Amino acid sequence: MRAHLLYRDRDIDWKWVLQAALEHEAVRTGHYYLRQRNGVFDRQRGLPWNEEPITADLGLETLLRSMARDDDCVSEASRKIILAGATEDLDTIFYRQAILRDCLNLPEVVRDLYAVVVEAVAKRKGDYLGTLAQYPDYVLRHAIEQLETLLTFLKKLREIADLHSLKFTAEGWTGFFAMLQRDLPDDYLNDVGDQLNELKFHHGELISAQLGKANKGGNYTLHRVPHHRWIWWDWLVGMFEERPACYSFELHPRDEAGGRALGLLQSRGIAIAADALGQAADHVRDFFLMLRVELAFYVGCINLHEALTQKGEPLCMPQPAPPEERQLSFHGLYDVGLSLSIDARVVGNDADGDGKDLVIITGPNTGGKSTFLRSVGLAQLMMQCGMFVPAERFRASLCQGLFTHFKREEDASMQSGKFEEELARMSGIIDHVSTRSMILLNESFASTNEREGSKVARQIMSSLLEEGVRILCVTHMYELAQGFYEQEQGKALFLRAQRQTTGARTFKLLPGEPQRTSFGEDLYKGIFDADTAASHCGEIKEKVGA
Repeated sequence: MRAHLLYRDRDIDWKWVLQAALEHEAVRTGHYYLRQRNGVFDRQRGLPWNEEPITADLGLETLLRSMARDDDCVSEASRKIILAGATEDLDTIFYRQAILRDCLNLPEVVRDLYAVVVEAVAKRKGDYLGTLAQYPDYVLRHAIEQLETLLTFLKKLREIADLHSLKFTAEGWTGFFAMLQRDLPDDYLNDVGDQLNELKFHHGELISAQLGKANKGGNYTLHRVPHHRWIWWDWLVGMFEERPACYSFELHPRDEAGGRALGLLQSRGIAIAADALGQAADHVRDFFLMLRVELAFYVGCINLHEALTQKGEPLCMPQPAPPEERQLSFHGLYDVGLSLSIDARVVGNDADGDGKDLVIITGPNTGGKSTFLRSVGLAQLMMQCGMFVPAERFRASLCQGLFTHFKREEDASMQSGKFEEELARMSGIIDHVSTRSMILLNESFASTNEREGSKVARQIMSSLLEEGVRILCVTHMYELAQGFYEQEQGKALFLRAQRQTTGARTFKLLPGEPQRTSFGEDLYKGIFDADTAASHCGEIKEKVGA
């Protein structure tokens, strides 16, 4: 059985998600956990090489906390799916969008499904045979207990499918519910329950064998024990009916060697059945574990959607486009991480960058430039993993790899200067970037003087643009911004953070040419009180005028 709620024809790496969730829970609670039995757990497997800088630069942890609500499986499933979204295709995105629409229309049904799966997983938590796995009777007994427990939860899933399947329209949901109803009818579930009860051997085991070379036993086969209800005339007829010879023996209660020999014969007889039933139990267990991971992502989306709609923030299903169309336009786009961190609603921005490979954002400090850059990066990731995005309208081409190059604090170890560190990070990005990638630059190379920083940034950005890489760049370096403005008019989009004459910020970005001013009066106001700043600025203006 397969759920296929994330991919139409394949499974997610759900074992990685569950192990990552155990690690996350251990860090969060301080509890001990069992690592993977086969080797050391590689947390980086399946994630982009720049997972850490993307998470830090875009504030992804805030988003994941809102999605998870302290559920570590939801957190890690969402992390993996969102970060891996930069490699997804249009078909997968549309497939998930349809499933998510049903989830948002029927959130309680999805949560009921998830609750059943979580309970089923919790019931078998800690089940591990260890060294007992070499004994068929223990394996058989353990498998029966597991299947009887999981059978109860399979019935609950089927009941939910019977009640609500007609309310869902997405291909993924209709296929999932059809699978439950087709593969788990009442007759089948009842028959499984009866056979599990029979495998408890209430009437003993019936095993046949053949003698081989040197009179060694072979071809051990387990048979169903014939038992039926006897009535008095069966007994009467049996008294006069001739029966084939039947031989039997009984062990003495103190015959330990005989007991061991008989136990060995019993183990050989039930070994095949134990192995088959053990595999069946593992298969059903894995179905619940996989289903938990797939449902966890959609539960996280529901949690996030509720948190944002309760604040009155706009949300929409984005319109993804093929990478070659070079689209990027939106209305009312805002930073979802900032919105989740404050009580007030966040100012949204509009832009039309269709056909543009370069977007340069300039303007005063604290004008919303970095927030805008994060909003674009998060929206791109959310769109590419099949989620809704924080905007009234959003359309963008897919990118094959999203990269961030944000300014960092000084290296505390003093092993390198800031400028050298920036160059090293940029070198790593260039090693992994491809033609259809997107790079977000936030005050890159501002750690050196403007002339040198502008020259380095211009050379790097020009080379990337020639290779077809899309770039969004926030910068205070006028020489860099103005140089591209003079050269790339019509090929690039230039946005400027707005500043009112009073110095107040609107946090709106509008199309505009880069300005030479560095808004020194704003810096004064950030250091001195308003009256002192006004006085100092007045003196400076008089001297300049003189």
